Amino acid sequence: MKRVITYGTFDLLHYGHINLLKRAKALGDYLIVAISTDEFNWNEKQKKCYFTYEQRKALVEAIRYVDLVIPEENWEQKKEDVKKYQADTFVMGNDWEGKFDFLSDEGVEVVYLERTPEISTTQIKSDLNKK
Repeated sequence: MKRVITYGTFDLLHYGHINLLKRAKALGDYLIVAISTDEFNWNEKQKKCYFTYEQRKALVEAIRYVDLVIPEENWEQKKEDVKKYQADTFVMGNDWEGKFDFLSDEGVEVVYLERTPEISTTQIKSDLNKK
């Protein structure tokens, strides 16, 4: 069984997220999604989410492409997660291009997928703030 792992905040879930998860799942048989916790988002990324971690987790768990949702609590856990969950492929959006290449040293294929260009959570928040 080929295992794929990806990470994200997944706040204000939209079709760009769904596209990313669908394409990530197509790279293997089992998709693990690590969602940033509220504490990690605030303390490390200075991001305030609209939905709580538990709400975002429930939304992502409901997506048919997703097999397992785990919490992302710090930047360093990716290396541990790849081993713990026996991931074969690590997937991120191409805005992170090159940032996680070091994981290939752990024996995992690192893939950067192109984002859906016309949609992002940042854009949604910006649009809503204008109204």
